[in-house]
Amino acid sequence: MGSQEIEVFTVCRADAIERGGAKGFNLSRIDESGESRPFPIVVVRTFGNDYHGYVNRCPHDGVWLNIGSGEFFSSDRAFIRCGRHGATFEIDSGFCIDGPCNGKALEPVALAVVDGDVCLCGVKLVEDNGFPDPFEDSDETMDIMIHPD
Repeated sequence: MGSQEIEVFTVCRADAIERGGAKGFNLSRIDESGESRPFPIVVVRTFGNDYHGYVNRCPHDGVWLNIGSGEFFSSDRAFIRCGRHGATFEIDSGFCIDGPCNGKALEPVALAVVDGDVCLCGVKLVEDNGFPDPFEDSDETMDIMIHPD
């Protein structure tokens, strides 16, 4: 059997999402042509301390699930809910049980908790190395304009 490496990227600390909560992340994925594309995801942490990840896109018309209300859940927090059209999805499976996309499902993303971090697995992301070092040598020159008083 051949060994194939799986891309693993840290998304956030596991404790950054409260039990029974969800958080959206705007990532950038590298597509087949090598181009960077937006990749919005939502990470849900259940009361039982399981983590589920989905692409943050309603299968009905492609809008973010938290558009409008800003929330990811139904009022009783038992289901993921599309804020625009009210489609209702099972948290554990992403399967739509009510609404305009009934019978369809959210696109899952593979997650793993590694050393206290929620990590996205199997997706090539654009890495963010933070802010550039202001003291790093650069070939760019600064334009200085002097104005008379």
